[in-house]
Parts: sequence; structure tokens; C-alpha cells
Amino acid sequence: MTAVSTYRHIAVIDIGKTNAKVVVLDARTGAEIAAVKTNNGVLKTAPYPHYDIERLWSFIIEALKSFAAVPGFDAISITTHGASAVLLDADGDLALPVLDYEHTYPLPIQQAYGQLRPAFAETFSPGLSGGLNVGAQLHYQKSAFPEDFARVAAILTYPQYWAYRLTGVAANEVTSLGCHTDLWNPTTGAYSSLVDTLGIRELMAPVRSAFDALGPVLPALAAQIGLAASVPVYCGIHDSNASLLPHLIENEAPFAVVSTGTWVISFAVGGDLGHLDPERDVLANVDAYGSAVPSSRFMGGREFEILAAEIGTAPSDAIVAALERVIEKKLMLLPNVVAGSGPFPGSKMRWIGEASAHTAERLSAVSLYLALMTEACLGLIGAKGPVFVEGPFATNRAYLIAMAALTGAQVIALPDSTGTSQGAALLTGIHSHSTIENAPVRAELPGLGDYRKAWREALSHSGQPIG
Repeated sequence: MTAVSTYRHIAVIDIGKTNAKVVVLDARTGAEIAAVKTNNGVLKTAPYPHYDIERLWSFIIEALKSFAAVPGFDAISITTHGASAVLLDADGDLALPVLDYEHTYPLPIQQAYGQLRPAFAETFSPGLSGGLNVGAQLHYQKSAFPEDFARVAAILTYPQYWAYRLTGVAANEVTSLGCHTDLWNPTTGAYSSLVDTLGIRELMAPVRSAFDALGPVLPALAAQIGLAASVPVYCGIHDSNASLLPHLIENEAPFAVVSTGTWVISFAVGGDLGHLDPERDVLANVDAYGSAVPSSRFMGGREFEILAAEIGTAPSDAIVAALERVIEKKLMLLPNVVAGSGPFPGSKMRWIGEASAHTAERLSAVSLYLALMTEACLGLIGAKGPVFVEGPFATNRAYLIAMAALTGAQVIALPDSTGTSQGAALLTGIHSHSTIENAPVRAELPGLGDYRKAWREALSHSGQPIG
């Protein structure tokens, strides 16, 4: 890692799957002192669903312009969601639109890719739906749009694309390459055999450290933004790994981090790769230092949004108070609300006993469901030690109580919603700031053991592996 910097304020470009934001953090305290946010929409136009890159770029530049004088910033860092690659032509423009990873490809293309992709033992990357494997995206783009793909001069991982727009320096980085892309071998710290199978090795931009300053903002852009001095742009990092980074700096293994957003991603720091099951959305992520970290995931944030829109709202206290009634009644939700991922990928959403339940009870059952799914994810990766919960679920008291009761671990809620931004800011060499603001949640819920057993038995009856 770089030496501790003298920066005062760090601007962070933070692009999630659902929302994008630009924030400015105080380097001394880690506090967010300015922020703007927008939705990250998908354009449903030809040639396939894709991100509105130019709208995001305009948003980023306008945000940086608005922050240039007050509060000002000395450096820029970047974090984005994973499962995205950018194809540039020789002029540095998009050779093809940036594909939405939720797009599903024609079955013959899926089957052809299935024959090409490396074994899990090489990449520790499971076969996932749509374009969640970046290798599948590249194969689809190359197969379906050969003339456009022939114009590709460079392939960049997503955070590094935005760094390229700012600096003109093309790069790739291991946290995005190691995020279930099929393109990376985490045990050798090098590209997998797939890059040669696809014939793209010469197109892959150089791999740089997340901690590298790639260069200053380009002069014309600096003038447009209104920067009075040269501002370095750091290489950037995959968002879940940005959330993980402060914990790697502050804590000793073993411990677990549950990073919540559109996806709920669990990391077992200090775990090993020996027992990972690729059929259950378990993989090895690669952290900012290049080390493999056993990880598991499900689309819990998206599921919560869908369910909350259907069920409605209730006060947090009422949802917590309903936990014991929900357990007693065995009101439960079975996975998956969003199909095709998670520890029980073949299961279809089903309510049990919801007919007479009121809003608070159903929301309480949703919190229990999310906790049971998270516990299953932690078990699959052999997580040990305290569990740090980041992002929106860190404010869901019913979820935290259920997690503590299910796991028997110290569950430490980190309610600061800028965890990804703070992690990205650390790339600039500023001091890490302790993120533990709450005492560990400790809880017992009468009857929860029987409830969990019934939930898992209901899953097993549908043919799901539950061990």
C-alpha cells in the first residue's frame, strides 16, 4: 500500500448496479462531506440491454464540477459493481455498448460457452446466469457481433474504464478480474486459460494495483471541471472489495464481512478454498492485495426491494416485535425471490403460512429469510469469528437480531452507507478510520432452532441441497 498521504479531501466515483453517486470524503475523519446520487438505468435498445454510459459520464463530470471549489478534492478514486467489461476501439471509444450483466444470451451461445470455460478448480469462478461471468459476456459479444468485436483494441474492467476516461491510461485490476469472471486464476495470480481460448490476451489492458495513481485528470477535463491544481486518479476497485478493504486493514483473521446492496456478498477472511461448491454461488474473490478470499452471494437487496414494494412498510420496532410471533407461527419465505443465484439456485419462491399475517409479520419473516440465506452463505465458505454487516441491511434490526441468534457470532452492524466509498478512498493512502460504531448484537430467539430446521426441511423437500 502507498505511504500515508497528505490529501485533505477524496472524491469517490461509486457506481452500483442500482444507483451511482459521487461523494467527497474528509481524509482525516472519513466522513462524507458532500454527495450527489442518480439512478443507474439500463437502456433496452439494440444491440442488447446496456448501461447508459454517457449519461453516467455527464453525471460524474457535473458532480466533480460542483465539488471542485467547495468542498474541493485532492484526489479521485473509483469503485463500481463487478461483472462488467468495457470494449474500446483504437480511438478509445466504445466498440460495443457496455452490456448489462443480467441479459440472457441465446441458448446455443450459452452452450458453446459452457464447453469453453475453465474448470472451477482453475478459476474458483462458478458458472452463473446471464453475463455474471465476464468471460460469457466477451464470448457472446465476439460470437454475436463479430464485425464490431473485430474493432476492439482494448478490454478494461469497469472501474478502470472510468479511470481511463479521466486520465487516458488503460488498465485492468485484480479485484474486478477475480470477481467470478472466469478470466483469472487466483492461485497463480495471473490470467486463466480462457483469455487464450477466446483469443483476447493481447487486448487485455495491463494489470495495475488498485493502489496505483494512474495519472492526473487530463488537462482539458481538468479545465472543464474547474480544477486549480493537478488531481491524481487512482486505479479503482470492485465495490464489494472496497467494503472489505477497511476490515483487512483493521482486523485480524478470521472474520467475516457481509456486504449488502443489490447483492449480499459474504467474505470469509482467513478461510480456505478447499471445500467450495460451485453449484451454490460460492467462489473465490480476490482482494485488493491479490489474495483469494472465499465468498458467497445472493441477490438479497434486490429481493428485499421486490418484497417491500409488494408488502408495504411498518415501523422497525413493530417488525422486531413480530419476530417471536413469526417464529411461533412458522410464517416463512422460501428462496428464491430472484431466480438463478444464491446458495439454493434451483428453489422457487414460496410463502408458508402467510394468509393471515399482517404487514409487520410478513416484513419480519422477510428479515428472517434474509438472515437464513446469509447464514447459509457463511456456512458454505467456512466463515469463523465476528461478522461485520455493511450497507442497508446494517440498519435492519430484525435481520441483525436473527443473524446473531442463528450464527451465535458477534454481529457488528456498520450502518454507514458509504462503506464502498470509504474503502475506495483508502486506495489513496489515507488513514483507515475505525468503522465499528455499535456494540455487537447478541440475541436469542425462542424457537428459532426449530424454525430453521423446518425452513431447511421445506427446502430439502423441493430437492435443494441444504448442507
